[in-house]
Amino acid sequence: MIAPGSGRGPQRRQILMMGGAAVAAGSLAAAGGSTTAYAQTARRGSKWDKTFPRSNKVDHKKVSFRNRLGIELVADLYSPKRLRGRAPALIVGHPFGGVKEQTSGLYAQTMAERGFVTLAFDASYNGESGGWPRHIASLETFVEDFSAAVDYLGTRPYVARDRIGVIGVCASGGFSLSAAQIDPRLKAVATVSMYDMGRAYRDGQGYAPVPSEKNTPEERKRALAEAAEQRWVEFDGGEVRYGGGSAVPLKPSQQAAADEFAEYYATPRGAHPRSHGLSLTSLGAIANFMPLAQIELTAPRPLLFIAGEKAHSRYYSEDAYAQAPEPRELHIVPGAGHVDLYDKVDLIPWEKLTGFFDKHL
Repeated sequence: MIAPGSGRGPQRRQILMMGGAAVAAGSLAAAGGSTTAYAQTARRGSKWDKTFPRSNKVDHKKVSFRNRLGIELVADLYSPKRLRGRAPALIVGHPFGGVKEQTSGLYAQTMAERGFVTLAFDASYNGESGGWPRHIASLETFVEDFSAAVDYLGTRPYVARDRIGVIGVCASGGFSLSAAQIDPRLKAVATVSMYDMGRAYRDGQGYAPVPSEKNTPEERKRALAEAAEQRWVEFDGGEVRYGGGSAVPLKPSQQAAADEFAEYYATPRGAHPRSHGLSLTSLGAIANFMPLAQIELTAPRPLLFIAGEKAHSRYYSEDAYAQAPEPRELHIVPGAGHVDLYDKVDLIPWEKLTGFFDKHL
């Protein structure tokens, strides 16, 4: 995919700092030799535009609603067939720079098969949702989008408004936790492969699973200076830049994480034309994000943190769990990496998620 106005294909560097944004990074082949089952991409040319096959066990329709800022959000609504009465509902948030046609849609459809009304939405400024300029990161707005989804679901006649929960995947894990701290209508929160995007940008230009490879204060300043200079360029009508910039060279663990994301987003496994890297000028706003600042306010609502045993991001879930109030649970998926829990359907702990929400909604 070509970044708007760039005139050239995006570089692997752009995948860094997007927490999983789907910008193609060269012609990378998906990892082979595994017997793990993936959610297979829909056939080209079909009306179904998701990266996973359509289920005949649920009903699906596209809906839209506005958030508190007046931005129109576009979402996919999934519901069990022959739905009767008011059902519990789940909001599912996508990874950073992703769209509802990828991971969050897979989770939403599968949980609808298990009896929940589910909503997978595109974050403001991204995908089919509104907001201008396009492909920017406004983390306050991303948090607001979850409350707007509660507004929508809680006013549907087939939804029990006091039984609404949320699944946040990757960066949306942090956004949904932040939303739950200020919106008590979210009754239970599960995060999967959670990313604390503010910490990620501060400590590692996106990722720093190796403590010795965290960015120094001087490196942080260089990255922020590059983003600040870019604001002048774009204010004067210059070319928009996407991704993490080039002021700070990638360290080995950061490059390995970027490569892992590329194996999903830069191949047919997870690529989608509306999934896009976010602007370089977003860096400062992201670096100021503190999604765990008031995590004690989630009590007594339950929290479930799910992470892969081998995930480069595992420490985000473990640290959030350590700070979280009771009731809380940490579930580590044996053998799984970060991106594995995006679409490897035989690794995603469906029974754990279903049991958690059956119990708490």
